[in-house]
Amino acid sequence: MSELAEIIMDSRVLPYLWQHNLGLEKESQRVTTHGQLAQTNHPSLLGKRRYHPYLQTDFSESQVELITPVTKSVSELMRWLAALHDVIYRTLPENELLSPLSMPPSFSDDLTEIKIARLEKYCDVLYRRYLAKTYGKAQQMICGIHFNFSFDDELLDKLYTVSQTTDSFKTFKNDLYLKVARNYLRYQWLITYLMGASPVANANYTSRAGDFQGTMRSIRNSIYGYTNHEKLNVSYDNLADYVHDLEKLIQQQKIICEKEYYAPVRLKGGASLTELLENGIEYIELRNIDLNPFSAYGVTNEQISFLQALMVYLAYLPENDELNTMEQGNKISKIIAAEKPNEVSQYQMLGLQFLAGFEEWIQRINADIDDQVIQQAKLYFEEPKETLSARWLQQIHFDQTKISVQFALENKQEALLKPYQLAGFTTMELSTQILMFDAIQKGIQVKVLDESEQFIQLQYKGHIEYVKNANMTSKDNYIVPLMMENKLVTKKVLQTAGYQVPKGIECNAIEEAKKYYPKFAQSGFVIKPKSTNFGLGITIFKSGAKEPEYQLALERAFQQDKTVLIEEYVPGTEYRFFVLDGEVKSVILREPANVIGDGKHTIAQLVALKNESPLRGSHYQTPLEFIKLGEIEQSLLAQQGLTVADILPKNQKIFLRVNSNVSTGGDSIDVTDQIPFEYQKVIAAASDALGAKVCGLDVIITDPKQKVTAPGAYSIIEANFNPAMHMHAYPYKGASHRLTMDILKMLYPELE
Repeated sequence: MSELAEIIMDSRVLPYLWQHNLGLEKESQRVTTHGQLAQTNHPSLLGKRRYHPYLQTDFSESQVELITPVTKSVSELMRWLAALHDVIYRTLPENELLSPLSMPPSFSDDLTEIKIARLEKYCDVLYRRYLAKTYGKAQQMICGIHFNFSFDDELLDKLYTVSQTTDSFKTFKNDLYLKVARNYLRYQWLITYLMGASPVANANYTSRAGDFQGTMRSIRNSIYGYTNHEKLNVSYDNLADYVHDLEKLIQQQKIICEKEYYAPVRLKGGASLTELLENGIEYIELRNIDLNPFSAYGVTNEQISFLQALMVYLAYLPENDELNTMEQGNKISKIIAAEKPNEVSQYQMLGLQFLAGFEEWIQRINADIDDQVIQQAKLYFEEPKETLSARWLQQIHFDQTKISVQFALENKQEALLKPYQLAGFTTMELSTQILMFDAIQKGIQVKVLDESEQFIQLQYKGHIEYVKNANMTSKDNYIVPLMMENKLVTKKVLQTAGYQVPKGIECNAIEEAKKYYPKFAQSGFVIKPKSTNFGLGITIFKSGAKEPEYQLALERAFQQDKTVLIEEYVPGTEYRFFVLDGEVKSVILREPANVIGDGKHTIAQLVALKNESPLRGSHYQTPLEFIKLGEIEQSLLAQQGLTVADILPKNQKIFLRVNSNVSTGGDSIDVTDQIPFEYQKVIAAASDALGAKVCGLDVIITDPKQKVTAPGAYSIIEANFNPAMHMHAYPYKGASHRLTMDILKMLYPELE
């Protein structure tokens, strides 16, 4: 493919040149807080390994493998890697961590701590037993990063069209990937140097590695690392030869299957060599990347950006077999791997020359790559003490176990800091983040279809479901959310079905509504838009109102809808009932935004102090919302004869809102076990009357001890088709109810 460089630089190709598919597999050992190999089984909370698309085990029961979905960008890849780490960190037992190192932790001489993965397929167990016998358990415990790369179909089509070749598209694609693979094998030493980060092994590993002593840049990529026992010759000249050579090695019993061939790069295209030959190469897998101990995810955004750009450059770079063979590339890689991390590499100039050409090419095509990605690589060659391996040596001070545990603890603590969020997806609404966490944990594939609209696709064993806002599903008929959105319709349906609702009137114009002031002036009443969410436009007067206040409340309501309801105020305590598939799953008491005096701080200062809680935030990314001091809050303070500058006596509690919505700064308190079953039964039946599978019903109860059949015992004031679930999972006080898991079980009754 001598013309490929010209094709890549063609103006018709350049706009598509950065369209790729990226994926990543990352292995990590589960260890205890003392740095010992974890002896527990793969966490049962992670569902079934035979189906799990994201979280698997590799050789040993303690060796977790995280697998990202195929992504279109480095940022998307890294956000998925972050999310998977959040899930695994929070699923592990309290005293377990993920080791940040490629090299395994300490184990006894008899290796009894190393337990082969307990997989369901016996053939998988047999293969691991074979590896243990052939290579030894210790070598199989080495961890690393596998980076999967392919050119996007649109880019491939453009390259093929511009090439004007007479070869078939499959042949063209195979030749392209083979060229990248060959060049990668020639320059594999570059990655060994730049990403080598395994300078030290524990004593019981080195004792099994023969005469190996001291430190080196990358034990994992050295002759003492993850390698086959003997040199295995596999041709990358064409796909047929590649497949033939691997099949020959299997026939000669030099390897038992193709995945035993531990090459720095593999060609992938199906579940077997036969499928690879038939389908052609679908992507290539890079396998010589050490875990970066300085990254919580084992690899950084900059490292992946470098690898992505390198793949394109290797497709462009001419091949010169006489000056730089694949065999020579492997030889240089082994030499570099064995070098002392703090010393200048004997291939320093070769590395800088390569990077100079790489940088010049990137500038020529005006690639959108952070200049620091290349500058960092150049610095590593110029200053070897800045390399990952040298920095790790400096960090550990001859006590690798202690420092690696420290790093692992910090990584886990960061993930546990805000357990209600899903790293990588923190801009999404909180209930959606929690649902995605639960889905990933249980092995349900997740695809974000529209991030701003919280629209996701779920898939489990071929069963696909679509979910919006974490609780709007196909189980509810289209008309049901529309009905619940309309408070007037909801009220009429429930009233007709025999359920207690507030009495009131509906108005379609503000002038019409103003006429009803005398009717409500001397008693408690509520003004609310026909359709609203989050308490917008709702004003509550517990004991009447002056006419200017009444008219202002009408104006707020009519800003939200053209129809407004004026209803009697029902005294009692308001509760949110979350009903799922005819059953009350959780009941929350929501207290309006409030502060408690301490005799020292002003109301404004008390609000600021309460807002410092990590549970509070904005835009539904935290369990509770910030308390505000806007017009509504200050108006209620004025009714109590207070201003934001007043200092409250110690233990005096004042409310800043009448409505109890969490969305306006309210507190959520779980009271599920305190609400009698007869009330829960009635409210669940009311949800059925609306035809709702998922529903949040706001109910005022005068006294839970009173029989539900008593007149005025309760009043259903609102039905919500999109009830927030995060306040049930992470209440301000009380028990947690993981409603997102209930949603998943409703959608997937087959979930194991």
